[in-house]
Amino acid sequence: MRRRPAAADRPGPAALPPLHRVALGAVGPEDVVFDYSGRVLTGVSDGRILRIALPALGRGAEIEEVGLTHGRPLGLEVLPDGRLLVCDAQRGLLRLDPDGPRGSGAEVLADRVAGAPLRFCSNATAAADGTVYFTVSSRRHGLDDWLSDILEHEPSGLLVRLAPGGEPQVLLDGLQFANGVALAPDASHVIVAETGACRLTRLWLTGPGAGRRDTPADALPGFPDNVSRGTGGGWWVALAGPRTPALEWLHRAAPRVRRTVAATARRLPAPPASGARVIEVDEHGRIVRELHGAGRRFRMTTSVAERDGRLVMGSLRENCIAWCDLSTAP
Repeated sequence: MRRRPAAADRPGPAALPPLHRVALGAVGPEDVVFDYSGRVLTGVSDGRILRIALPALGRGAEIEEVGLTHGRPLGLEVLPDGRLLVCDAQRGLLRLDPDGPRGSGAEVLADRVAGAPLRFCSNATAAADGTVYFTVSSRRHGLDDWLSDILEHEPSGLLVRLAPGGEPQVLLDGLQFANGVALAPDASHVIVAETGACRLTRLWLTGPGAGRRDTPADALPGFPDNVSRGTGGGWWVALAGPRTPALEWLHRAAPRVRRTVAATARRLPAPPASGARVIEVDEHGRIVRELHGAGRRFRMTTSVAERDGRLVMGSLRENCIAWCDLSTAP
């Protein structure tokens, strides 16, 4: 049995390289992904899907609108044919062509799961055969009330599979705020970030352990959000916020106490967001690098993606994306 790495085995936090911001003119680029040309795709709170060519020698960033969901786009996934999966918190699982005719709209792939409307569709990943795995963060609360789900700590998140031409099938139920999702390169397993439990959960899809669920990484130093493949063979995980003793105490409290605190929190201003923070884990779930930003120059990191020596981050709170030169990071 593999020994789970203790906190003492982990590298200490290190500073992110200087962050460069690309203003978008809208709030909440919750997820960031690279397309096959190295451009960044993201969705913002007014429903637009934006494509960004990051600054290069002699030119600044270039931003164009390539789609509109008429909802609230969250997680994105680029498909082999260049089309884009969009998890929309209001409309469900969508697909659109960022290079299609302007105004062509988004196709709805799924808007119901287990007989109920699909709300708070959070993130998606796709296999080579066209099968899509996506998460539903909560069946109790919507995006506008995500904090209540974290405070109440009553698991209702889902991992769902959608085969080509099929109906959505629930693979895992009772997840603690199911969020980022990523498929192993050989499609042997799928990784899900359980934000409310500060862990990564793995579901085996093939082999003798098919259908088995385990936890390659738990007791993470913050609340994991979106997950993406790293160039080193592991995963990048965005940490939306740090763990706090008060919240950990609350999660151990009785359900009525958690519900009372959540009801009170709804009437209070949103808590201040923490600075940028990401971790890199290897294929076994061991943290190999933890990076954090100084101050509040970029807050509440909800996504991270790596390509060509650059690390790009998204945020539910900011009106920009941020990127840094990863080659200068510890």
